[in-house]
Amino acid sequence: MLKLPTGDGDLQEWSPSQRAPTTPAPEGFVSRIAYAAAHVVADPTADTAPGAPPPIDWEATLEFRRHLWSHGLGVAEAMDTAQRGSGVGWETASELISRTAREANRVGGGAVYGAMTDQLRPSQRYQPAEIAAAYREQVSFIEEQGGTAILMCSRHLAAVASTPEEFTGVYDDVIATSSRPVWIHWLGAAFDPALAGYWGSADPRQAAETVLGLLKSHPGKVSGLKLSLLDAALEVSMRRRMPEDAKMFTGDDLDFVDLILGDREGHSEALLGILDPIAPVAAAAFQALDRGDVDAYRSLLEPTVPMSRHLFSEPTYHYKTGIVFLAYLNGFQGHFRMVSGAESARSLPHLARLLVLADDAGLISRPDLAEHRMSLILELAGIQQG
Repeated sequence: MLKLPTGDGDLQEWSPSQRAPTTPAPEGFVSRIAYAAAHVVADPTADTAPGAPPPIDWEATLEFRRHLWSHGLGVAEAMDTAQRGSGVGWETASELISRTAREANRVGGGAVYGAMTDQLRPSQRYQPAEIAAAYREQVSFIEEQGGTAILMCSRHLAAVASTPEEFTGVYDDVIATSSRPVWIHWLGAAFDPALAGYWGSADPRQAAETVLGLLKSHPGKVSGLKLSLLDAALEVSMRRRMPEDAKMFTGDDLDFVDLILGDREGHSEALLGILDPIAPVAAAAFQALDRGDVDAYRSLLEPTVPMSRHLFSEPTYHYKTGIVFLAYLNGFQGHFRMVSGAESARSLPHLARLLVLADDAGLISRPDLAEHRMSLILELAGIQQG
C-alpha cells in the first residue's frame, strides 16, 4: 500500500488492483491504421553538458519500439513525443530515424518519420527559401532510409510567415520535390505555443481551408494528414472534405475513441502519443473492430480516456513526462530520467493521480513493480512509506 499525495497537503492510501493485463491476439488488426508516437529513453549514466546532444539509451529505446510493433502498431518516429523540439534536435533525431528504420526493416515493423527544420539555429530568422531547403534536407534523409516523411510544423516558418500563401509556398516546394508521398502534421498551439496562427490565421477554421487547399493541390503527393488540434468537430469536418487519396490521422488524445470509431461517413486513422502507454489495450480494441464488436471496442478504450485527459492536461506539451513515467512503472526502462530533465515538468500529485487512473484503466502490467518504483519516487520526495 502506498501513501499518495493528493495536492492539498493530504496523503491518500492506495494499492494496485492486481488485475490481469490485457493481452491482444498476436495476429494484429486490419480495420484501422495505428501509429504510436513513441518516446525516447535517456541514458542516465552518460555525462553531458548544456547544449550538447542528449545521451540516449539506444537499446532501451529500440526495445520499446519492438514492444509497439509486437502489438501490430506502427511507430511514428522522431516526433514531439520523442521530445523533438524540447531537447532532441536534428543531430539526435537523424540517428534515431536511421536506427529505427534499420530495426523496422529487420523485424518487419511499420514506421513513419518526422521532418522539420531544427537543424537551423533556433533564435535566427530565415528566409522561406532557406526554411524549404531545411525541410528538403530532412525529407531526403528520411527517404534515403526508405521511410515516409511527416512534415511537422516549423517554428522557423511560424516566426516569419503571416499569410496562408507564405506558409503554403514553402510546403509546395517541399512536396513537389519529394520522391514519395509525404504526410502533413498540423500541431496546435496547445502542444507548442510557438505555432499559434500557423497556416496564416488565428481562426482554426480558416486555417483548415488553407490545409485542405494544400492537400488538393498536390494529388497523389500527400497521403496523410495528422491533426493535433484537440478539436473533434473540426477534425470530422476536415475528414469529410479531404481528397480520396489522403487519410486523416487523428492526433486528438482527448476524443480519440469516437474519432477512430467514426460514423457512417468515415473514420480517422490513429497517430497518437497516447498509444505509447496504452498499446496492448488499443490493439485489443482494434481487433474488436475487426470483429465488428463496437461494444468491446468501447469497453476497452473508454476506461483509458480519463487517464489520457489527465496526462494531456494543461500545459499539454508536458504530456511526455507522464508517458515516460508510465514506461518506468511498467518496466520498459530502469529509471525515471528524461532528456533535458523533463521528468520534473509534472508535479508529484499529478503523477500520483496518473498512476491511479492508469491502474483503473488496466494499464499497469506489473503491479508489484509499479508499486515498488512509485514508493522510491515518493520516498525521494520525503514521503515515507510503510
